[in-house]
Amino acid sequence: MTAKETLWKYWDYEAFRPMQEEIINSILEGHDTLAILPTGGGKSVCFQVPAMMMDGIALVITPLIALMKDQVQNLNDKGIKAMAVHTGMKRREIDLALNNAAHGDFKFLYLSPERIGTNLFKSYLEVMNVCMVVIDEAHCISQWGYDFRPDYLKIGELRKIVDAPLLALTATATPDVEQDIMQKLVRPGSPSEMERNLKAFRLIKGNFERPNLSYIARKSEDKTGQLLDICRGVQGSGIVYMRSRKRCEEVANILISNGISASYYHAGLDSGTRSERQEAWKKGEIRVMVCTNAFGMGIDKPDVRFVVHLGLTDGPESYFQEAGRAGRDGKHSWTVLVWNSHDIARLRQLQALSFPKLEYIEDIYQKIHIFNEIPYEGGEGATLKFDLSEFAKHFGLQQNEVHYALKYLQMAGHLTVCEDVDIPTKVKILPSRNQLYEIDLPEPKMAELLEQLMRHYPGIFSFSVNIEESRMAAGCGVEVPRLRQLLYSLSLEHVIKYIPRDHCTVLELNHGRLMPGNLDLRVDLYDFLKESYARRAEAMVDYVSQNQLCRSRFLLAYFGQTESKDCGCCDICRARQARSRTETMITELLAEKPDISFRELKAAFADPQRNFPPGAMEVFREMIDEGKITNFAADGKS
Repeated sequence: MTAKETLWKYWDYEAFRPMQEEIINSILEGHDTLAILPTGGGKSVCFQVPAMMMDGIALVITPLIALMKDQVQNLNDKGIKAMAVHTGMKRREIDLALNNAAHGDFKFLYLSPERIGTNLFKSYLEVMNVCMVVIDEAHCISQWGYDFRPDYLKIGELRKIVDAPLLALTATATPDVEQDIMQKLVRPGSPSEMERNLKAFRLIKGNFERPNLSYIARKSEDKTGQLLDICRGVQGSGIVYMRSRKRCEEVANILISNGISASYYHAGLDSGTRSERQEAWKKGEIRVMVCTNAFGMGIDKPDVRFVVHLGLTDGPESYFQEAGRAGRDGKHSWTVLVWNSHDIARLRQLQALSFPKLEYIEDIYQKIHIFNEIPYEGGEGATLKFDLSEFAKHFGLQQNEVHYALKYLQMAGHLTVCEDVDIPTKVKILPSRNQLYEIDLPEPKMAELLEQLMRHYPGIFSFSVNIEESRMAAGCGVEVPRLRQLLYSLSLEHVIKYIPRDHCTVLELNHGRLMPGNLDLRVDLYDFLKESYARRAEAMVDYVSQNQLCRSRFLLAYFGQTESKDCGCCDICRARQARSRTETMITELLAEKPDISFRELKAAFADPQRNFPPGAMEVFREMIDEGKITNFAADGKS
C-alpha cells in the first residue's frame, strides 16, 4: 500500500499537505529527519502514515499529555491500536502497558519524556520491535530553545538501544536550535561515524509564510476596548491569549457582559470542564475563548478568524506558534497583539523573576523534601502531588518565585514538573472476599457497588485500581456524584481504600535528597539560559516597537527565512501603502496647483470631495523634510 493509499484508508484524505509526503518518504527511506512545519501543518500525519506502512511499533515522545491522550483516542477510533504511558499512571499500569507494547500488535506507543530514562522502560525496549522513533516538540531538547527540558537529552541513550529512523518535529526553531537538535539526536557511533550521520541527517523545513494572516501590533492603554472593537469588527470565532488565569476570567466576563459569546480556559480548571469548553468552542457554541497558553495545543480548528494577545509573550517563538492558530483554512484572518509600555516593563521584570538567585533555588529544593518529610539520600524516583499555593503559604513564599525555581530545578535535571496531571479515582477492597460478605452495610446500594467493582476489576483485592466512574455509576443506576458519596461512605466503613480523582501538579524526584551545598545547579546553564531569555524578550520588544519592517518578514527572518517579501496586509505594510497613496494625492495636487498657498492647501486636505485621508498634513511636512517636495514656498508658513 502506498503512502497516499494509507492516507485515504485511515484518514479519508486524498492528498497530502505541503511537505508531508517529502517527510514521509524520508522516513520510509530510513533517514533521520528533522521536520520543521508551521502550526497547523499536519505534523501527526508525517509519522502516523509511515508507521502504518512499516513493521513494528512507533515510539512517540511528547511532553503534552492532553495531546497524547487525544491522539491515542483518535487512532483507536480508526481501529489502530495505540496506547500511552505518562505521569499519573501507577507502576503496575505502566508495566502492563509496556508489556502489551512489547508483545502485542500495537502500532503506536506514546511516552512522556521522563519515562524513557526509567529502568522499567529500558527493560521492555530491548524486546520491542521499534520501526521508528518520533520526537514531538523537538525544540525541547535544545538549550538554545525557549522550552528546554533535560528529560529530552535521554533520547540520545535510547538511540544506543534502538536502531530505527528518527523523526524530530517542531513548529518553531531558529537556525541555532535546528543544528543543536540534530547534534543531540544524531545516530551514535565513533566520532567520524557521528560526523557522517550528522551530515546525513535530513532537514526538511516548510515555508513559514502565512499570506492569509494580517499581523498587527497595536499600542493602547485601553486593551479591553480594543478587544471589543476586534470582536465586533471581525466575524467568526477567535482566541484571546492572556498571561494570567485571573485575567482570563475577568476578560471573558467583560466580553459576555457586552453581548459576546465567550468563555475562559486555563490549567486551573478540572479536565472535564476544560474538555467541555474546548468542544463547545470547536463546535461554534462558544465564539471567543479567553485563555492561557494551556489552550490550543493539537487543536485543529481551521476557521479561527482572529487571535488576539493582550500583552507581550516572552519571545517570538511562542507568539508565532499561538498566532498561527488563526486561518488554517487559508481564509483571511487577523492576529493582533495589543500592548503598551507597561508590558515592556513587565517583560523585563519577568526576566529577573524567571531566574531567582541560585541560593534561593537550592533552598526551594530542600524545602520540597522537608515538606514531604523525605530524609537525606531518600526519595529517588518518588512521585509527589504538589500544590503550589499550599507549599508557598506553608513557607511564607511568593508563588511566582517558587514556580520559576521549580522550572530551573527541572532544567538542571534534579526533578521533573508535570503540570495538569489527571489522577483517576482509585479503589482497593480491604477485607477478603469471604470477609466482605459478613459485613453488615448500612445501605443496599453499597453492596450493589461492591458487586460491580468485583465484577469489573478482579485485581481490586490485591492493589488499588483505576475506576471508571461513569461505568460504575451506570451499573449501579446512580449519577456520578452519588457514586462518589457511596465510595466515600464505604471508605468510612473501612471497607475500601478510596483515593478520589484529582487534577494536580506532580513532581518526580530524579535522585535521592542531597545535603545542603551538594546540589549542582550548573551555573553555566543558568547564565546561558538567562542570556537566551533576554535575547528572546528583546526580540519581542523589537517586533512591536519597530515600524519599518513588514511584521511577517520580521518573524520569518527571526526563524532564519531570509528570502521573503512584504506581506502587504500587516499594519506596517498597510500604513506604508496608505502613506504612498497620500503622497501620490499630494503630488498630484501640487502638479495641478503649483502656486497653491498654505491656506489653500489646508482647505484642500479638509475638502470631503478630494477625500484626503487623516494625517495628510503630517505626510506633507515629512515629504518636505525628506526632500520629496522642493518647490513649495507659499504664504502662511506653518
